[in-house]
Amino acid sequence: MEDVFITTICIGDCKSYKLVKEGLSDWMNIGSLLKAHENSPDHTKHMVTWKELELRLRKGKTIDQVEMSLIEASRKHWREILRRLIAIIQSLAERNLGLRGTVDTLHSHNNGNFLKEVELLAKFDPVMRQHVNQIESGTYSYSTYLGKTIQNEVITCISDKIMETMVAEIKQSKYYAIILDCTPDLSHLEQMSIVIRTVKLGEAPEIKEHFLGFLTAPETTGLGLSNLILNRLEELNIPFSNCRGQSYDNGANMKGKNKGVQARLLEKNPRALYVPCGAHTLNLVVADAAKNSIDATSFFGNVQKIYNLFSAATQRWSILKHHVTITVKSWSETRWESRVNSIIPLRYQASGIRDALLEVREKATDVITKVEAQSLAEEVGSYRFQICTVVWHDILSMIDRTSKLLQSPKMQLDVAVNLLESTKSHLLSYRDNGFAAAQASAKDACEEMHVDAVLKEKRLRSTKTHFAYESPDEPVKDALKRLKTTFFNVIVDSAITALDDRFETLGRVESKFGVLQNFSALDEEALKKQCEELENTLRIGGEADIDGRELAMEIRNLPQLPTNRMSAFELLDFFHKKELTELYPNLWISLRIACTLPVTVASAERSFSKLKLIKTYLRSSMAQDRLTGLAIISINHEVGKQVSYENVIDDFASKKARRQRF
Repeated sequence: MEDVFITTICIGDCKSYKLVKEGLSDWMNIGSLLKAHENSPDHTKHMVTWKELELRLRKGKTIDQVEMSLIEASRKHWREILRRLIAIIQSLAERNLGLRGTVDTLHSHNNGNFLKEVELLAKFDPVMRQHVNQIESGTYSYSTYLGKTIQNEVITCISDKIMETMVAEIKQSKYYAIILDCTPDLSHLEQMSIVIRTVKLGEAPEIKEHFLGFLTAPETTGLGLSNLILNRLEELNIPFSNCRGQSYDNGANMKGKNKGVQARLLEKNPRALYVPCGAHTLNLVVADAAKNSIDATSFFGNVQKIYNLFSAATQRWSILKHHVTITVKSWSETRWESRVNSIIPLRYQASGIRDALLEVREKATDVITKVEAQSLAEEVGSYRFQICTVVWHDILSMIDRTSKLLQSPKMQLDVAVNLLESTKSHLLSYRDNGFAAAQASAKDACEEMHVDAVLKEKRLRSTKTHFAYESPDEPVKDALKRLKTTFFNVIVDSAITALDDRFETLGRVESKFGVLQNFSALDEEALKKQCEELENTLRIGGEADIDGRELAMEIRNLPQLPTNRMSAFELLDFFHKKELTELYPNLWISLRIACTLPVTVASAERSFSKLKLIKTYLRSSMAQDRLTGLAIISINHEVGKQVSYENVIDDFASKKARRQRF
């Protein structure tokens, strides 16, 4: 019996040895073998060694303790360097300042803003001072992280983190709208600006517009632009099926009913409702009015001639500034706001401008300048010109106020339609009383200039026709009546008609969501019908965002509202504050979609202003990735303030294997 026991121990020791060195395959006896191994001296010794190593690692008392301390110190040092470099790059990008100069060497005269900021920081910050000193002493045999490549990588990392934050907000909001616009840059590349509009859901609902960067558009056709935006949304993993609105300018490639961008996107997602840009449409309204009157076109021609005369020489400009407090301005063919600014000096300082023109005539040595100054002075002092000035100032100011309100990023569809209806009402009222008021103001201006307020008829010799099928209209002999008929009535009527025609699409889209505002004035059948129409609008195939019948039931069971007439966003904010979103799910979704719909492409237009500041003549060779990254940092600077430097550094370190550890 004793021999058997000794044999078993020997076998167990042998098996335990095999478990340590070679391994076992005796699965039938695995339980006893593992127990024997756990009680063996080798297992106990190794476990003691392992626990001792774990304890040393935890306390940092390993054999390479000194080396690990040096590595950790180096890691912290480089993270501190990168933290400062990221802050410099982000600060310069937010202010649209160029980073690089003509040379990339420290303490050189033209080394750019980035290296100048590094030099300035090194004077006061010990970490950066040490880094600069080591660069100058030649300590580093590798990258100093001050070159253009590192700048591009850091810009990409910052913009990527900003994009991650914005894309997360877009996905959380679910429903969004697309705003697109295109413009050529200084390198003659067509740049397409992409803006996403959402209703952010947080502590309080907020309408936000996120700039997602510039894309180079090789083709400006509807097919090319639509594919470009769809590919970009796919890259960002933003489902196009959640798009509920799209807004562009009035270009044929954008708004075309058959091959435009809006038509192609509607084919893929019928719920992406198209809303034309309201501000751009208002400009076209005024353009239509101006083209229909000869007096209107000649008036703006004279306004431009006045500016050209004074701006052609510094002496003439000095004469103008001596007589007026608001100088004359040029106007743009496409920006009608500039026409308002060009008319203001003529409206309120006509006497001073006329005196300046007369002084230019007296002091000019050139005969052509004398004749032109005399002609313009007579024109400014004429009763006809003053009436045209007052009328255009009144109409453009009225439309300009509406246009500026429409350009707000938080403007809502229902509020925009109300503004346009109000503008139309003012124009109708102005048609009845405006001309008489303009005559009174023009007479006051003529009295101030000491000229007679007499309207002289401008006649051109007409060619005699021997035969015509229709007799000509009887001419209006009274010059004042003629001016009212051919100028005042024409431009006011054209503006009113163009408002109805050009905003037909906007009104049609707003009417689909009209039940969200006028439900208190609807009876049972009308309410049910409009709710079902809204359901069909937000339906694709067998899927719908809301249930029309349930929406009608929710509206009938609404609690007491603060007022009978509330905008969509006011209702949205009311339900959020009262925490009633779960009780009215269909109404909640409808209001979010209504507030998501854009009214103008002003946000995309504003991004072009940043484009001109970033990609200047001296920076025209900038790469597209760098341009887009700088634009994202600049335009979305509020989001950039929320980005953690540590996350940017981690992303920077993970891009590719580096010599340094971060």
